[in-house]
Amino acid sequence: MKQILTITFNPSVDKSTEVEKFVSEQKMNCSTPKYEPGGGGINVARSIKKLGGEATALYLSGGYNGKVLSSLLKTEIINTIEIQIKNSTRENFIAFDLSNNLQYRFGMPGPYVFEEELNNILYTINKIKQIDFLVISGSIPEGIPASIFGILSNICREKKSKLIIDTSGQALKGALVDGIYMLKLNMQELGTLLNNEGIAIKDLPLLAKPILEKNKIEVIVISLGALGALLITKNKSMHFIPPKVKVKSTVGAGDSMVGGIIYQLSKGSTLLDAVQYGVACGTSATMKIGTELCNKVQADKIYSQISIEEITDYTQLE
Repeated sequence: MKQILTITFNPSVDKSTEVEKFVSEQKMNCSTPKYEPGGGGINVARSIKKLGGEATALYLSGGYNGKVLSSLLKTEIINTIEIQIKNSTRENFIAFDLSNNLQYRFGMPGPYVFEEELNNILYTINKIKQIDFLVISGSIPEGIPASIFGILSNICREKKSKLIIDTSGQALKGALVDGIYMLKLNMQELGTLLNNEGIAIKDLPLLAKPILEKNKIEVIVISLGALGALLITKNKSMHFIPPKVKVKSTVGAGDSMVGGIIYQLSKGSTLLDAVQYGVACGTSATMKIGTELCNKVQADKIYSQISIEEITDYTQLE
């Protein structure tokens, strides 16, 4: 059985609620809050679990929120490796305005991670004998140096693991190291890499190819929201187009996509089939309210409805 390890440097407890209407300077009555484990790598592992697979989620845990997070993961029967830290795990807040069906997301800053805590993470990863897929997903908190991606890339090389990276912000620029199997981006993140926020969809393949070739990345997947995703390799650019669905929330869609891709790859599926299934999982997640992830029954149905087009004329994406 293939072994999947996800790493979440900046996990969270996600608290979501609903209000009748957002009104400034007034007390708003909220529905009973729902608590869920959060953070990129954790959500990738949770997605894989929902699809019928198994992944181990390594995460940092501190303070009261860390205990809540661990309890939530235990409830979902997720395989975990908990790395204790001195500072408290963050809590994020999601509020849904029923008057206009709009969702508001409040992301809190993560804890500072000390050097000895980082060393403990690396020591723990090094001790694991078999890692077939190592997924680094989510934001990077203060104290974790940009060099972490290069260090983990070297570990993957030694263990013959496939490295998958899905991060954002300044950490993304530090993530471009040799040895990446798959880099997952969205349009905004590609814009960050290129210092160009006005990228048109039709320009994505031409702009992504040099990043792939310069950094020796095997695969780049760019999520396009309702338009699906692009798969870019050395030889091909493919567009995966999902059916139109009623979008309720985009929270967790990217993590569900990555989870679906890795789940299929771990079963021996081709890259094309894996990305097609990942898009189905991401689409399924958008049909859920709040922070819910993909649904297997739904994803399996959507999978057969996805069309795939090889991009030879980039105006196809206009």
